[in-house]
Amino acid sequence: MSTIVVVKKGDRIAIGADTLTTYGGTRESADYIVNHSKIMKFGPNFIASVGHASFGLVLQSYFAQLRPRPMLDSAHAVFEMARPLHDALKEKYFLNPTEDTDDPFESSQHQCLIANPHGIFGLYALRSVQEYTRFYAFGSGYEFALGAMHAVYNSGLNSQAIARAGLDAAIDFDKGSGAPVEIHSIQIKPAK
Repeated sequence: MSTIVVVKKGDRIAIGADTLTTYGGTRESADYIVNHSKIMKFGPNFIASVGHASFGLVLQSYFAQLRPRPMLDSAHAVFEMARPLHDALKEKYFLNPTEDTDDPFESSQHQCLIANPHGIFGLYALRSVQEYTRFYAFGSGYEFALGAMHAVYNSGLNSQAIARAGLDAAIDFDKGSGAPVEIHSIQIKPAK
């Protein structure tokens, strides 16, 4: 899998990801894979995803075709974007939505973290959406990343350094995460 993180502190937001791809027991590092990024830019948004490696290409294809481009400035706006995305995943990209027969909804089989000047958001596989106040992580190393970010959040570190601490912990302890990391930083839009 992988690890993705998002951090909001002061007037900056950071979103980051490791760059390892795994295929069964094979680890494919960024040294061997050109398109290793798990983060895409969509207008003012950065979207990091975890799930099957195909999701990077699928999401790039899907978002490139959207007109008008949706504003992802609230949890509700992210949810409204996720509904037609799920339909497209099934109809145009042939997603198998079956995950757990006890799930109340079909799974989109991936999770995303979204960062933009309006905040930080998490989109879960069953399309629930959370807006976070400080930080969050998804992926196979998320527990290590959350612990590390929690430990340093109230220190003097900025959002990028906190995101790096989370990713470094995931890389050190999770077999599905690997260096190098990719981190983007954006300015928070001032409240009106």
